[in-house]
Amino acid sequence: MKTVKVVAAIIINNNQIFATQRGYGDYKGGWEFPGGKIEAGETPQEALIREIREELDLEIKVGEFLEKIEYDYPGFHLSMDCFICTIKSGKPVLREHKAAKWLTVETIDSVSWLPADQNLIETIKKYRNNQL
Repeated sequence: MKTVKVVAAIIINNNQIFATQRGYGDYKGGWEFPGGKIEAGETPQEALIREIREELDLEIKVGEFLEKIEYDYPGFHLSMDCFICTIKSGKPVLREHKAAKWLTVETIDSVSWLPADQNLIETIKKYRNNQL
């Protein structure tokens, strides 16, 4: 099975977590943490900065590594490095996503997460509860 290596940004601002809704593809309408594929020669952090700039017109600071998610979708295996991030400059502009929301730990379960991203929710809750 083909492995797709991606990165995801857990963008936190004012105790809220940024979530995006896919606007394309097989999983259109599902909620996810923004990010994308790692290109040849890029570090995961470099890929994340590039992807967030392209998708959301934001400059971010990539912070600590949170978790690696391994998930088997039909037809491919997803390997996703997830990082805690903050906004350095800009306001989110949706270039590829259908919608976006700022969620709290209490409202993070209010959207229908894509399967791989769903596996990250409990880790984020623990991380945020330790930060508060």
